[in-house]
Amino acid sequence: MSISPENTLEVAALGLGGNIGDPPSSMAEALRQLDTREDCRVVAVSKLYSTPPWGKTDQADFFNCCVLVETSLEPEDLLDVCLSIERGMKRVRLERWGPRTIDIDILTYGAREQKTEKLEVPHPRMTDRGFVMMPLADIAPDLLVKGRKVRDWLGGADIAGIKVARDSQDWWRGA
Repeated sequence: MSISPENTLEVAALGLGGNIGDPPSSMAEALRQLDTREDCRVVAVSKLYSTPPWGKTDQADFFNCCVLVETSLEPEDLLDVCLSIERGMKRVRLERWGPRTIDIDILTYGAREQKTEKLEVPHPRMTDRGFVMMPLADIAPDLLVKGRKVRDWLGGADIAGIKVARDSQDWWRGA
């Protein structure tokens, strides 16, 4: 695993979601796992939202949130950590946009723009998704993504059917 040059810290925005089992508990556990690492620290968590499925609509509603994580990891190493957490929570990738116990996406990584075989940041479809832009606007409304602020992207996003499931931004800190 590589560490950012001179142990500098970057702030990455992550999107979490799920619709199998108890997604709020799974997402809270994933956040606690990230927060207890020496190379990551959760610095902000959005409200928890209930959202209609996107892409593949014949499935249960999702729970979604966004978080800001301060990290010394490089983007692809942070992705490896996120994928490891997903695997530990029995995430199985059977179909694109299908049901899942948990999904952790890297949305942004500082101001970095990169596209590799493994990872693209900013996330290529994040600005099209109300279920990403709404929670991200809770914690980073002025974050620039593809030259526009999150709050401006949210203004044009489809947010139909998205509801606040837990209003507190400390919802993940419970047992």
